[in-house]
Amino acid sequence: MRIDFDPAETPVDAFYRLLTAVVVPRPIAWVSTIHRDGVSDNLAPHSFFTVSSVSPPIVQFTSVGRKDSLRNIEDTGAFVVNFAPEHLFEQINGTATDFPRGTSEFDAIGIAREPSLRVKPPRVAGSPVALECELHSTVGFGSSTVVFGRVVHAAVDESVMTNGHPEYTRLRPLARLGKNEWGTPGEVREIARIPYDQWNG
Repeated sequence: MRIDFDPAETPVDAFYRLLTAVVVPRPIAWVSTIHRDGVSDNLAPHSFFTVSSVSPPIVQFTSVGRKDSLRNIEDTGAFVVNFAPEHLFEQINGTATDFPRGTSEFDAIGIAREPSLRVKPPRVAGSPVALECELHSTVGFGSSTVVFGRVVHAAVDESVMTNGHPEYTRLRPLARLGKNEWGTPGEVREIARIPYDQWNG
């Protein structure tokens, strides 16, 4: 037997908790931005994140509410998606703290920066992958805003590469689940797609 949920009759927070419990695991965009003053920076995790396009290369994340990441991106037109690895679990969670506007999560938590190559916001020095992005566009849905960024540069640490390609078991990505749950890398299964001319039914 199934339990039915009507989003029109379910409180918003309750339906949000339902969605985040069943759309799992979700990759984390650890987004670094810079204030329009060109000095103050921000770092925050966003778990509504995916690839939107390959050519041109576009990634997207959703800001639930008008957070500092979104404001800074709208003002400056740039951001960096830093990969969220397992070994930085506590620091990533720490950057979700609702610090007062103008507080740098890099400084508050003690996260090392490094300069980006193509955009002004800094990269997380300890993250193995950084996707430097220029704002492509935004789309609003009620209290949420989807941010589309064109990737203008990708920087990948050679330690996570195997034969010129990022290796999942070396990247060890964190994922968000429901409630306060986080996922860590588990079993990896590999299977090739079957061409139609080899399909046996």
